[in-house]
Amino acid sequence: MGSLTGALRNAVVLTSTKRVLVFGATGTAGQGVVRALFHAGHVVTCAVRREQPDLFDGSVCQVSIDLSSLPDHFKDQQFDVVVSCLASRTGTPRDAWAIDHQAHLEILKLAQLMGATQFILLSAICVQKPRLQFQYAKLAFEAALIASGMTYSIIRPTAFFKSLSGQIDRVRQGKAFLVFGDGTLTACKPISDDDLGRFIAGCIGDPARHNQILPIGGPGPAITPLDQGNALARLLGKPPKFRHVPLALLDGISCVLRAGGLVSARLRDKADLERIGRYYAAESMLVLDPQTGRYDADATPSFGSDTLFDYYAQVIAGDRHVQRGDHSVF
Repeated sequence: MGSLTGALRNAVVLTSTKRVLVFGATGTAGQGVVRALFHAGHVVTCAVRREQPDLFDGSVCQVSIDLSSLPDHFKDQQFDVVVSCLASRTGTPRDAWAIDHQAHLEILKLAQLMGATQFILLSAICVQKPRLQFQYAKLAFEAALIASGMTYSIIRPTAFFKSLSGQIDRVRQGKAFLVFGDGTLTACKPISDDDLGRFIAGCIGDPARHNQILPIGGPGPAITPLDQGNALARLLGKPPKFRHVPLALLDGISCVLRAGGLVSARLRDKADLERIGRYYAAESMLVLDPQTGRYDADATPSFGSDTLFDYYAQVIAGDRHVQRGDHSVF
């Protein structure tokens, strides 16, 4: 895996023009993928819930679709490659099995009907150690894709910049940066949307990435929450301050929400979201060594040139805006 890290870091793969259909194009990762596909010279069509003409400056075709009736929209069209960056918005069980699994089965069926020969799936590195329903849903579809006979690439990114940017305003206001435990319980090698997009686009023409499960991180060493807090304080010209949150506190909250969930659907959903937060508070987003059960930063491939701390600097300067997801921890 270590040699693969070096080979992938700034790999550029030349490929012929393909007709590519993209799902999940309006999310931040999906936007990065669409930009990379367009700049690589592919003919890109985005299947979206609602057309957003300004999103890609008219550079790609957008088709407004209902996932429940996909064949009606594309019955007379052909594509070479299908790319899915689609993911459940909350990660709660009902949402996960509807989107991460069932909707993807429909997309896979459509890909085969349209004559596509390649399917690229944006998954998640956390499925290595499944504990949550959205992880099991993703794994179930990964298995279906592998068994389909199509050429596949399953991409498992380590962490997104936006997921690690929720405390910029806290630190800007002089508040303490929140960490779980001592701040070194977890680590990741975050990758930018554009670097991830370039990696995914490169899968089209690179046989070494075909029929592979591909964990991928950004450049540089693994970063802990303590590293993030120190970097933010430095960039904002403030002394580093931390508030250490014990994992036991999350466990207590979980017990209360689970009990409430027996009588309240709203509390049941909150309990599901708390379980997701608890998982990310304790598990690193790095390659998991199945022999030792430990996360291995050195075995986690790196790609690209964008760094989290450069992104922090751009956000602080007002040059970038953080688009946060539905299951941000902070």
